[in-house]
Amino acid sequence: ASFMISLPTVDNITVMIKLRSGVSPSCQIRIKNVIRPELKIKPGDNVAFTFTCSTPEKYFIMDIQKNIDCVSGPCPFGDVHLYPLGLPRLNRTFIWDVKASTKAGLELQFSAPWLRQIEPGRTCPDFVSYNINSCIDTAVVNIGTFCRNGSVSRVKLLGGVVMSLHLPWDSRLTTSGFSIANRASIKRLCIIESILKEESSVTLMSPNYPLGFPEDELMTWQFVIPSSMRASVFFHNYSLSNCERKEERVEYYLPGSVSNPEVFKLSDSQPANIAGGFNLSLQGCDQDAQNPGILRLLFQVVVQHPQIDENITHLVDLSKERNMTVMIHLEGWPSHNPPMSEPICLICKDPRSCDRVLTLVSGAVYKISFLCKDLSRLRITAEKSISCVDLRWCQRKIYSLSVPKVITQLPIRLHKFVWKLLAPELINIEITSPSLKLQQHVPEQKCNTSYSYSIVSATPQRELNVGVFCPGGSIEKIQMRNNITVSLKTYGKGFLNESNHQDLKMSFVPHIKDECTFTVKPDPKAKVYLQTPNWPYGLPPYVSISWYVTVPSKQVAYLGFSNDRMDITCETGRAYVNIKEEAPGAEEVVRREDELLPKPRNMYHDFWVNVSNCKPVDKAQLTLQFWVTLTDKQIDLGVILAVVAGAGVLIAIGLTVCCVKKKKKKSQNPMVGVYNTNVNTQMPRKQGLFTKGRKNNESHVYAVIDDAMVYGHLLKESNGSVAPEVDVYRPFDGPVGSLPPSPPPLSFRKDIKRSPSTEEPPALTETDHDTYTFAHQKSRQLEDSGDTSEKSNGDTSMSLLENKEQNVLGE
Repeated sequence: ASFMISLPTVDNITVMIKLRSGVSPSCQIRIKNVIRPELKIKPGDNVAFTFTCSTPEKYFIMDIQKNIDCVSGPCPFGDVHLYPLGLPRLNRTFIWDVKASTKAGLELQFSAPWLRQIEPGRTCPDFVSYNINSCIDTAVVNIGTFCRNGSVSRVKLLGGVVMSLHLPWDSRLTTSGFSIANRASIKRLCIIESILKEESSVTLMSPNYPLGFPEDELMTWQFVIPSSMRASVFFHNYSLSNCERKEERVEYYLPGSVSNPEVFKLSDSQPANIAGGFNLSLQGCDQDAQNPGILRLLFQVVVQHPQIDENITHLVDLSKERNMTVMIHLEGWPSHNPPMSEPICLICKDPRSCDRVLTLVSGAVYKISFLCKDLSRLRITAEKSISCVDLRWCQRKIYSLSVPKVITQLPIRLHKFVWKLLAPELINIEITSPSLKLQQHVPEQKCNTSYSYSIVSATPQRELNVGVFCPGGSIEKIQMRNNITVSLKTYGKGFLNESNHQDLKMSFVPHIKDECTFTVKPDPKAKVYLQTPNWPYGLPPYVSISWYVTVPSKQVAYLGFSNDRMDITCETGRAYVNIKEEAPGAEEVVRREDELLPKPRNMYHDFWVNVSNCKPVDKAQLTLQFWVTLTDKQIDLGVILAVVAGAGVLIAIGLTVCCVKKKKKKSQNPMVGVYNTNVNTQMPRKQGLFTKGRKNNESHVYAVIDDAMVYGHLLKESNGSVAPEVDVYRPFDGPVGSLPPSPPPLSFRKDIKRSPSTEEPPALTETDHDTYTFAHQKSRQLEDSGDTSEKSNGDTSMSLLENKEQNVLGE
């Protein structure tokens, strides 16, 4: 295709067609018979040309520059047109270079849908962009780059301006979209006007961003907002220069304020919940010539409707808390920030101090409110530190690891509460759950509660992830060395109801030998799974972990391992699994890493399981999982039968003895002495005053004497049928022991021999009691006559012969 461009001299327009950078010159420009790589058409020229290729847009770009002099002559104010017509379809840039006096101001007014500022290097969705530069004498300041469809309606500048419009080759835009007007001096670098009619947000940057704002300059942003709307300002990125004089600051003219302008530092929280439009100005300073630094600012203004509950305040009393911080933020913060175009949620600690993230610290009382349509988008993250320096002071103290009610009563969901437990060397940390107990989260036994605890033991050299636990398990206690981090994380909305039942406690305890020790009381109704920390990455080298499992007396535990081997090879040292019951003489089971793990076995007493790691050869570390179940003890049927049989034999023996005694009793006269285990042979005395030993009293004198042995001659006279031996009673005068001897059997008929021992026995102590005596049986006649004199005085020290003589005299 052939193109004809005619440029009148009066228009002062220059057209330049040139190759794009980085493109091979395989396409050229032909003017008559001359081939050129570029073409420059000046004012007053009339040029016809063609391209040597059918797709020149791939190789060429075009600049159309119009110079406007408002200093030496009148300015062509009004709408700006895209001249000349009939240009080839190339990527093109229209440039308007307007020179004006610094005593006057120029205004660029944009037609709807206005403009939106973007960061340098970004592109617009339709590839149509505007670039504005301010020219004061020889200094050029980049006001910014803008896309269509935004809120920036006007830009006022001091002095000249260079305005650029970039269009892609296929754009059908036929108007520039802005006009130029003359205004009085604005006495500052520029004024940017932004109109925000509905709920929306705008992001703006200081001139030259991300480079430095000009030294000791002043600029203003004007925000036109309906008084029924609320605006909030957020500084997302800023830096300060090194000032020699003055101070860098921002100034606000706020509606209804009695102290305008209100001055803020860039580091301050900026005003929020502003009713209606306002002005924001950025003031620079005189910079240090040797080290000027950079003043720059990127900020956002968010406009939204007044919230129904914006006047509802929530009391957050942290005055009694220590070493605690509470952060209220959007869900996903800080890794995920919602697009600035989304409706914003603000947290306010006073009507004018609001932000997307609010940090509260312990020791203070806050009254907060929320500017947010949907509070479910907000989350709470809190952190508390507990430390111990002297074990003597903190060993007896028990700390509660529960979320304070001041947090749970807020209408915001708790995301995470972190306790940092700091213990010096030789002081360890014990975590208990007295009533709920803890369940370890494992693939075979997943937590399904509304919250869980992640426990991490950390040192400057390494970090050991003890595991994830939830309430409602079998772990009563966990003892750990080093500093501990306990993180409570919530799932869903159920934590609000379950938060009242938290019972996690913490205390400082003396040093333990293992890296971590668990105390487990298995649930009789469930199978308990336990696994080594740092799952699934494995224990660090040379770490030892122990579990102490309690077994109720009426139950038996069944212990088994999920794998049959440890599946590691040691480079240095050995890895061991030790199992030991807490019972006298219990055998300890030990397995190395190259041996099979023990088969499932019954454990009848409390027992220990210890896992000790070596330094493995490769990256594979030691991971071990085992399980425990409880069942009631079962009595063996053979034992029951043996007990029954033994009882039967004893009953039979007892019946036989009774029958023999009864028969013998009928066949002979009654005995003179009868052994009675229920009568004390000691003299009557006061308790604790009996000082004589058995050697010095006659409590040891006894006899079991058959009538046939002593009174045989009388029996002969009475025609008795028994011909007994004749013997006499001899009192025992040998050494006497401290414990009473066993009484002799009735069939004993030999003389009592002296003991060959001459050793003096120890004296009878105050707690010793003779457990036997011999009562003298009366004749049947005396019993019938009701004689109770002997029973009344309890005298048992009289010899049997003396007693017999008294009976004869009495007759």
